[in-house]
Amino acid sequence: MKKILVPTDFSKQAENALKVAAQLAKKHKSEIYLLHMLELPLGLVDQANTGGSSLPESLFFMKLAHKRFEEVLSSDYLKGIKVYETVLFQNTFEGITEVGEKNKVDLIIMGSHGASGFKEMFIGSNTEKVVRTSTIPVLVIKNENEKFAVKNFVFASDFSSECKKPFQEAVKFAESVKAKIHLVFINTATNFLTTDEANRVMEKFLNGMDVKNYTLNIYNDNSVEKGVLNFAQHINADLIGMATHGRKGLSHFFNGSVSEDLVNHANRPVITFKI
Repeated sequence: MKKILVPTDFSKQAENALKVAAQLAKKHKSEIYLLHMLELPLGLVDQANTGGSSLPESLFFMKLAHKRFEEVLSSDYLKGIKVYETVLFQNTFEGITEVGEKNKVDLIIMGSHGASGFKEMFIGSNTEKVVRTSTIPVLVIKNENEKFAVKNFVFASDFSSECKKPFQEAVKFAESVKAKIHLVFINTATNFLTTDEANRVMEKFLNGMDVKNYTLNIYNDNSVEKGVLNFAQHINADLIGMATHGRKGLSHFFNGSVSEDLVNHANRPVITFKI
């Protein structure tokens, strides 16, 4: 975890994400890429990108952004950390994706308003696209964490073969923060397995994997989303993880809008890994 990307709109929620990034950066000697997107009207964006001379509005917003950057970078919690600041005149989702891939970052950390959904710079489809399609793991932070410590990490899965790769990434993250992974299969009326069947599926999934600090769990509930949230509460988890399936949503286990619902409704931090 050498490079961490933190998109910011300078809100309190974005600062919560940056504080977590700072803690991880100090622990792993990482660099932080702090990104602010300026979504200006199309005409102004074209002028800004081509170096047009008539840019009073874009220059004003650029100067304002750099002033805000100066205020943020003077924070005590960022002392000793190498922080790169970037301002782009671009669509939020495209900018985050571009900066993340260009700089080969290992983790994206974003802030959220929690149950009320993503707001500020993370409006509507931007959040959905970042969380669901990012090839880079995305950690969503809801509240301020004076000490970001992950002892118990819930990873919900249907234990299909396509989830092996994202699970291996989750294992690496768990090891980096010294957390125990609690794998859980959510049993619902429409996706029911007996205990023996579920155990066989989970054991087959783990066959050949080098996973040491973990537990296997089956949890019954009315829906996958409720099951994940209730199980996480039951064991007092510090983090919820899941595999995302790009534009197709999550795997058939996480169909529909479960991924977005979990990210929006969970009070706990959520991390996603691309299938």
